[in-house]
Amino acid sequence: ERLFVSYCKLIAGSYEQIAFGYRVSTGEEEWTATADFTHHAHTASVSAVATSERYIATGSRDETIQIYDMKKRVEHGALLHHDGTISCLEFYGSSHLLSGGQDGLLCVWSTRNWECLKSIRAHKGQVTSLSVHPSGKLALTVGTDKTLRTWNLIDGRSAFIKNIKQNAVIVKWSPEGDKYVVVIGDKVDVYDLETATLTSTIINPKRISSIKFLTNSILAIAGDDETVRLCDINTQKVLCEFEAHETRVKSVDSFTVDDFCVLVTASNDGFIKMWKLNLEVCTTCLPVLEVCITCLPVLEVCTTCLPVLEVCTTCLPVLCFRSL
Repeated sequence: ERLFVSYCKLIAGSYEQIAFGYRVSTGEEEWTATADFTHHAHTASVSAVATSERYIATGSRDETIQIYDMKKRVEHGALLHHDGTISCLEFYGSSHLLSGGQDGLLCVWSTRNWECLKSIRAHKGQVTSLSVHPSGKLALTVGTDKTLRTWNLIDGRSAFIKNIKQNAVIVKWSPEGDKYVVVIGDKVDVYDLETATLTSTIINPKRISSIKFLTNSILAIAGDDETVRLCDINTQKVLCEFEAHETRVKSVDSFTVDDFCVLVTASNDGFIKMWKLNLEVCTTCLPVLEVCITCLPVLEVCTTCLPVLEVCTTCLPVLCFRSL
């Protein structure tokens, strides 16, 4: 979500080929959500979503990347470079978009004219996940060729290749860029950038589907059960866990409001929920949308580290609405 003083926007992609936009008003006493827009530009299910301050990029099994201009509230056009499903998308600031696909390509796009600046043969198989370093100079990718690759985005060349011997599904830099994590099945491997060594491993009870850094050391983990867990990647301890949905949690994301963090979760049960996390309490948002979700990105994620989170002991509703 891009966070404004009085409201934020929530974007979600769906199996129904549509990206939905909701405006969430964060009042002191009550939170409300209203439908803001829909973007139906694909002919197959949405497989990836990314957002910048102005644009929404959606990738699909129809092999296209569709761009929506939120400022003008119009469809901006399509990017047609990949051959196969678009598996991952990520903006770097407002200047560049990176995409990865089933064809093994990592593409770098300029948001000024939407020219494909670089097309890199990143993996022999599908690119399953990518992550751009906070500096914008490096990117990480993992693929079905069972490798983790570090890319120098200045010259478009591979800087490091690591054989991880298994198919990783997620790779992500920490907010400060000094660590990165790789998700393989039910485990999260934590690496140190300076030494490129594995420093710790977190084991989740079920296969992991989504992660989100809440601070530089606290990671939200969701997977093939109803529970979301907040873990310290340095100590491998579970700081907090709670049942978020009736079925598996498909995706997690977050944004900040004042002095607390809002965790957003999406599930196959058809709901998106918001959970308000503070220093000593964790409060919950009840369902905000009923649609089958395939991805849940943010408009602009604040990477400023939040205060150390303590184990939440209470849950209070702050928002409850359901779309028809």
